[in-house]
Amino acid sequence: MANDFEKHIASVKDFPNKGIIFRDITPVLQDGKLFQAATHKLAEYVKSKNADLIVGPEARGFIVGCPVATELGIGFVPARKPHKLPREVERASYDLEYGSNSLEIHKDAIKPGQRVVVCDDLLATAGTLRACKELIENLGGELVGSAFYIELPDLKGKEKLPGLDVFSLVKYHGA
Repeated sequence: MANDFEKHIASVKDFPNKGIIFRDITPVLQDGKLFQAATHKLAEYVKSKNADLIVGPEARGFIVGCPVATELGIGFVPARKPHKLPREVERASYDLEYGSNSLEIHKDAIKPGQRVVVCDDLLATAGTLRACKELIENLGGELVGSAFYIELPDLKGKEKLPGLDVFSLVKYHGA
């Protein structure tokens, strides 16, 4: 499965002009069977973490996390960019290799003690993952793991959250 999956990842050099190779999952999303297989592998991981919820950061996290939550019959919580959610929100800022931003989650989206896994397409520098961790913990939840299609180990994102379990379908060195 990993070999099939890896073959379908598109590479875009120097995106966005910061000396990294961006990995695009769009070709995977276009292949229904491959997308379903990837979703199932991530769902197996999330199930092993006994998670109550999945948080997906905008926008690829929605694409990755919603099908996993649906397969498992658990809740999905979107982490959105600023001013996109109605009602009262919790906000956390983050830095990426190409700038900074923030994510928001509804203040009532995560109940104290709930076990949460973050699902997204790519783990690079861990900016959005750290913001999600802050949001989850500020709302009383427990981040028990994270699941990605792709990990870029050379950018050391995993090292920025020591002790957090990280699952990825494909690891690309030489990012």
